[in-house]
Amino acid sequence: MSQSNQQPTPKLPLPPFTHETAVQKVRLAEDAWNSRDPVRVSQVYTEDTKWRNRAEFPQGREQVVEFLTKKWQKEQEYRLIKELWAYDGNRIAVRFAYESKDVNGVWWRSYGNENWQFNEQGYMERRYASINDLQISESERLFHWPLGRRPDDHPSLSELGL
Repeated sequence: MSQSNQQPTPKLPLPPFTHETAVQKVRLAEDAWNSRDPVRVSQVYTEDTKWRNRAEFPQGREQVVEFLTKKWQKEQEYRLIKELWAYDGNRIAVRFAYESKDVNGVWWRSYGNENWQFNEQGYMERRYASINDLQISESERLFHWPLGRRPDDHPSLSELGL
């Protein structure tokens, strides 16, 4: 069997989602994005994934990698928290906030919502994100863990009142 005819390795957990598996999928996505590794992040999306991120519309993994590479060049010290909002079948809705510093040293907190749709192998086919940015002072920052995965004992968005 040729490589192109092989089915991709499933990305667990698979739809249809339960509350437990939806929460797990959200945390896996958060962990990947907090790695700030565009290639790692892109691997959970279908080859032909379609996104809307603010006013940008990447399509396919290659464009996702390009988009994320540029994003994390501009958004330094990036730390993200995602939280499950709703789920049904192969769809998950999340809310999120992240903090980052721009190339001029100005801190931002970005708030948003995402709608995700997965294929039967657990890869994300669609990602629609709406995001708003708020300039904050360094003293207003709430996400202080070392770069990378958010510690399990760090407060959630709800616990932080966000």
